[in-house]
Amino acid sequence: MIQFLVAAPASGSGKTTLTCALLTALKQRGFDPCAFKCGPDYIDPMFHRAVLGVASHNLDLYFSSPDTVRRLYAEGLAGHGAAVCEGAMGFYDGLGGVSTTASAWHTAEVLDLPVLLVVQPKGASLTLAAQINGLKNFRSPSHLAGILLNGCSPSLYALLAPMLERETGVPVLGYLPRLPEGVVESRHLGLKTAAEIPDLQQKICRLGQALVVDWQRLEDITSRPAPAAVSRQTLPVRCRIGVAQDEAFCFTYAETLEALEQQGVQPVFFSPLRDKALPENIGGLYLPGGYPELYASALSGNLSMRESVRCRVQAGLPTVAECGGFLYLGQSLEDPEGVCHPMAAVLPGQGFRVGRLVRFGYAGLTARGDSMLFRAGETLPVHEFHHWDSTANGTAFSAAKANGKSWQCGYANEHLYAGFPHLYWAGTALPRRFAEAAQQYQKQEEDHT
Repeated sequence: MIQFLVAAPASGSGKTTLTCALLTALKQRGFDPCAFKCGPDYIDPMFHRAVLGVASHNLDLYFSSPDTVRRLYAEGLAGHGAAVCEGAMGFYDGLGGVSTTASAWHTAEVLDLPVLLVVQPKGASLTLAAQINGLKNFRSPSHLAGILLNGCSPSLYALLAPMLERETGVPVLGYLPRLPEGVVESRHLGLKTAAEIPDLQQKICRLGQALVVDWQRLEDITSRPAPAAVSRQTLPVRCRIGVAQDEAFCFTYAETLEALEQQGVQPVFFSPLRDKALPENIGGLYLPGGYPELYASALSGNLSMRESVRCRVQAGLPTVAECGGFLYLGQSLEDPEGVCHPMAAVLPGQGFRVGRLVRFGYAGLTARGDSMLFRAGETLPVHEFHHWDSTANGTAFSAAKANGKSWQCGYANEHLYAGFPHLYWAGTALPRRFAEAAQQYQKQEEDHT
């Protein structure tokens, strides 16, 4: 079975572009590939899903133990003919930028995956060999098994490939020409989401067609036995949970929903932008992150939905609101033009634009008291990634980074978690606790009717 990880010396090298081109080409060649993303990124897996039409999964060695990552990998690739894992940042860049923990290399080490290194030959030739040798020798084993050149012309490839193989001993397996028509636009949280690019399929198709790869060589280098299949134990459906899903709320880990489903939760998707009220007969509400600031006017204009959310949450509906969902539960939200719009008014804060990343990165979140999802003193790994802040971030938790920086944040009680930190649910007690709270609430509601 073809299995490999796509990495690069640094961000901006074209990992996502190459990954989508490789997935497209593998799909066209009948391999039925699946995809994974190292780290907490929500956006890149959306592009994988756009290519494959199936879920892409995150693998994160800060959020999860090596055993959990191996289990998620085995579950995700079951039934597929190839697996492509996209790395994050530079190959060795991990926790805090000063460790290999949770880096692409760490993921390759835990899963024993061969690594294809994406290199952009911009303004360098022989020096590329020196850089590749540095990456190859920095850790042992490096897992570097092949090189792909990005933004490379056929003539430049003919010049560089034999030289790089001679100087590094690493096979050069192919290249992707520079395709201006294949460029995907970016904004403050990275690439635009897949759903926002109307011609995405055409762009990805062009990338797959333009990709030049020695497929026999790639298959020889990256083929290995698939990990043993893992059987999932799923409880019968015991409750329904409303899950916000639209352009404004699109940052949801596939593993989170799968973990909830294994606990007997039936997700019921709805749109705070377009639907008039929360779904009927739900025992819980999940408001994930996304881009509510870009849709603040439309969210505010949907008064009936705001009223439905406010009334139900204040009445005790078990609710989880992460980052963008947290901003939606606030009093107001400033849009990119500086206009403030009323929100659901469950929480006291007003969301405002900062113009830079706020408290960005991994942290440990410690509960200061018992609540629906947490027990007092319990610490879970979380991630923050936002350019907006709130005038009232809450004090239910203490958050701390590896560098010692700490702060208070979040709201929590017997039916609520709300805060900027994104939670990663797989491999934790959170799905079970949320399912139990939702089941109890739904039963109480049914008994009252």
